[in-house]
Amino acid sequence: MTWASSRTILATAATAVVVAGCGGHAHRAASQAPKLPADLARQLAARSDEVAARLDAGDDCGALSSARRLQQQMIAAINQRRVPASLQEPLTAAANDLAFGRIQCTRPAPQPKQHHGKGKQEGHGKHKGEGD
Repeated sequence: MTWASSRTILATAATAVVVAGCGGHAHRAASQAPKLPADLARQLAARSDEVAARLDAGDDCGALSSARRLQQQMIAAINQRRVPASLQEPLTAAANDLAFGRIQCTRPAPQPKQHHGKGKQEGHGKHKGEGD
């Protein structure tokens, strides 16, 4: 996954969370517009920012871990009925996409162990009785 596409997804999800949570001051008359509780919107936006910061730092594995926590936090909020029904699908889809599709944890391959002793390694060299 490229960082640019990750950043776009995160920005979109964070924007959706903040807009849904805060609502528009200019549109107060449209009280039917669903919104998240402000504290939940801030928490989810902060978690999205954490994912973005880890991706910026090149920490794919940390970003994936944070994205999965974001997804779990979203599920918990839905189960607690803190997310309006009309926002559940788009926010869950964005969180799931990050946690299970967009971010790949690429750990470096383990380095082979090197022996630093002066003696012969076990199994190498002649054994007593070979070729004598």
